[in-house]
Amino acid sequence: MRSHEKRVNVCPRTQGKYLVSVVLTAVFAIASLFGTLLFSADAVADAAESQAVAQVGNATYASVQEAIGHTSMKNATVTLLADVTESVTITPPKGVRNVTFDLNGHTLQATESGGAAGFATITVPANMQLTIVGPGTVAGGTQPAVDCRGALRVESGMFTSDATLMRFAETNETSAQGSFSGGTFTAPTLFNLLDDAKNLGYVTVRGGEYRGMIPAGLNTLVLLSGSFSDSSNLAPYLADSLGLIPDGTSGDGTGDGMFHVGDLAISSKQTLVELDPASGLQQLSADDLLELTETQLNGIADYRLVVDSDQLQALNDQIDRAMQAVEKRKTFEAVSQNITITAVRNGADDVIDTNSSGGADPQLRTSDHDGISTQVTVTIKAVAEPEEPEEPGKPSNPEKPEKPEMPRSGSAVQALAIISLLLVIASAICAYATVHLQSSRLHN
Repeated sequence: MRSHEKRVNVCPRTQGKYLVSVVLTAVFAIASLFGTLLFSADAVADAAESQAVAQVGNATYASVQEAIGHTSMKNATVTLLADVTESVTITPPKGVRNVTFDLNGHTLQATESGGAAGFATITVPANMQLTIVGPGTVAGGTQPAVDCRGALRVESGMFTSDATLMRFAETNETSAQGSFSGGTFTAPTLFNLLDDAKNLGYVTVRGGEYRGMIPAGLNTLVLLSGSFSDSSNLAPYLADSLGLIPDGTSGDGTGDGMFHVGDLAISSKQTLVELDPASGLQQLSADDLLELTETQLNGIADYRLVVDSDQLQALNDQIDRAMQAVEKRKTFEAVSQNITITAVRNGADDVIDTNSSGGADPQLRTSDHDGISTQVTVTIKAVAEPEEPEEPGKPSNPEKPEKPEMPRSGSAVQALAIISLLLVIASAICAYATVHLQSSRLHN
């Protein structure tokens, strides 16, 4: 009985402890589940935030195209937050016409189309304007970096493509516009037309570095400034240009293998010129001197080359003296004249002689560096005094004739020997006769 009572008294206590344990386990399980849910929510939020590639204002988006769709009149700047592979079209909400794309140091790469005709990295439709700023890269890969039917402004950034870098289109309905003030552009072909275009549109280059070829025939392309790796087709696009700076030489004389337009520099292919009075001379005009020295101004508008009139007049005076010396058969010592050629703005007040190049529209002016110059040297060769001609029949240097030496032939030697022998015989005869006479006298 006691044992049974004892077991009865223990059971309620055991059951109480069991219930407490169950309750605690349930509470712990609920807390764990709640924590897991909270952690999962945070992880999802963090994951969503880490997948954001573009930002407009304080809002972030998982695609650049989505961010473009959330621009507004007050905030139309799309900032790239990560490197992304996506081909986008500038289609902002209704009423927004100008979008700024800040590369923010990242790369936007075109979506590959699996061999089919794909889309450019960025497409600018008609009646839309896109401005690209900031460091970063727009890479077209096998596609163009930009296709433009609207307006494109590039202030900085790197643009690459394995084919045509940028394409523009002017049709019956729309006309594209392009303006480039900075950036680096690299592709086999830099600019060209879209397939349905009648013309390029109106594209103006005001700066930047261009590594690639520009096709001929883009008659609405204007180059005011910039550096170019290929100058084969540049001349028709240069605004009011008189030439190009030679390959590898910039305005400050440094060499980098690029052709520089817009640094306002002068190039003379012949800095030392020699004139020969014997070949005939005439006075030189400023145009003659520029042609003789092959002096050119690079492709910058609203400037012209002028020649120092005083120095040119001094050279012409020396030319006159040299020709007079030739005519009067007198000597003329070689003389050299330095002449300064300067680039000045069209319409600038000056008193020096100018060449005949015309003026340009002042709105095309692209440099504030006035007064740069170069110097060429023209040398007139010496003229020697000619020798006096010799008079006929009169030797130029008569000399006294030398006395001829007596000939000493063998017969003359023999004659002298015979005469000597005869003299010896005569002497002997005379001596004998003298001795004989003296003997005769003694006998008598």
